[in-house]
Amino acid sequence: MFKKIGIYVKDKAYEGIDHNALDSLIENLLHFPVNIFIENSSDYSHSKIKALPDDDFVASIELLIVFGGDGTLLGSARRFLKHNIPILGVNMGNVGFLTDIKINSFESTLNEILSGDFVIEDRSLVSANFLDQTVYGLNEIVIHSGAYAQLMRYRLNVNGKVVYEQRSDGLIIATPTGSTAYALSAGGPIIHPALDVWTILPMLPQSISSRPFVISSNEDVSIEILRGPLDEAKICADGQDDTKVPFNENIKISKMDNTLKLVHPKKNDFFEACREKLGWSLDISNNS
Repeated sequence: MFKKIGIYVKDKAYEGIDHNALDSLIENLLHFPVNIFIENSSDYSHSKIKALPDDDFVASIELLIVFGGDGTLLGSARRFLKHNIPILGVNMGNVGFLTDIKINSFESTLNEILSGDFVIEDRSLVSANFLDQTVYGLNEIVIHSGAYAQLMRYRLNVNGKVVYEQRSDGLIIATPTGSTAYALSAGGPIIHPALDVWTILPMLPQSISSRPFVISSNEDVSIEILRGPLDEAKICADGQDDTKVPFNENIKISKMDNTLKLVHPKKNDFFEACREKLGWSLDISNNS
């Protein structure tokens, strides 16, 4: 059972959070027989919660509770990934595939988890290596033209074999976690998070026959940027800052050894989340 708990509220998101709801959740948390900590650098503070320097904070906690939306959880994952700290997400945002604990069930769900009635789910991450640099994402790696209404030219290889050479706005390599994020908006399939695969999805390809496909994340995937309308491409992970990639550069896609550890109540149901978040349960029989 977790006895030392850290709380995380993304600073930029703090202004957009219902402060009264957050304070209420924190008061519920304080009723449990646990030690609670927060970082000195956080914009959020509470008189009953001990603030620690960032390094001491990481060393002192066994569980991190993230208050916010999926974007806030992604930010916390990037910060704390190397420390291997399990994360519990409380949804105070819009979608909430990762932050799956609802505000109105926070106290009862937390009671279950602190009583040992939980599972820890390992979510894989994808990395891109190029120019002696590495970027990684929980959701996706996006290689794109970086220019409005202009195509980039590239060659996709899997296990040393050419899949295709084409022009498109870009290419998305999405994890199962990312299959319900940007890749879904771009027309990709939903992938169950237990699967060890990637979705490779061209963005607005010139060839109308080009379609997304799914492969094992253990495959050797690389993308070569070719000279075309543009002399360079850009790459980003999870919507972070772009990095320029010159033509003829080879980008190697790999699965990271580290995983994100998400804490869920045992009753957590991925398909229930899909029904709720994506409207799968809408009754269209009454629509005229």
